[in-house]
Amino acid sequence: MPQKPSESEEEHFARLEMERRKELAKRHAAESAAGEREALKQQHWMRCPKDGQELATVRLQGVSVDSCATCGGMWLDAGELDEVVGNSDTGPLASLRKIFKG
Repeated sequence: MPQKPSESEEEHFARLEMERRKELAKRHAAESAAGEREALKQQHWMRCPKDGQELATVRLQGVSVDSCATCGGMWLDAGELDEVVGNSDTGPLASLRKIFKG
C-alpha cells in the first residue's frame, strides 16, 4: 500500500523546485542581458555618440582616434589621451588630462 508523503516532505520538494526555477530564471536573464548588450554594441559600434553618424579613424599625433565628419567631434578610447599628451605636464592637452584624470 503506497504511503502518502508527509507535509514536511512536500514542503521540502516544493522548496527545491522553487530554488531550481529561480536559478533557471536567473541564468535565462543573464543570457538575455548578454544578448542585449551585444545587440546594442552592434547598433552603436563606430557611431558618433552626439549625432549617431558613422565614425572614421584618423591619426592624431601618431594615435588613432575616432572622428565624426558631420559634427567634427573626436572621440578617444581608454588610454589614448595619455598617448596624445605624452609625458608632458604643460600645455593645453596636459591640462585636459588633469581635468579628466583628477
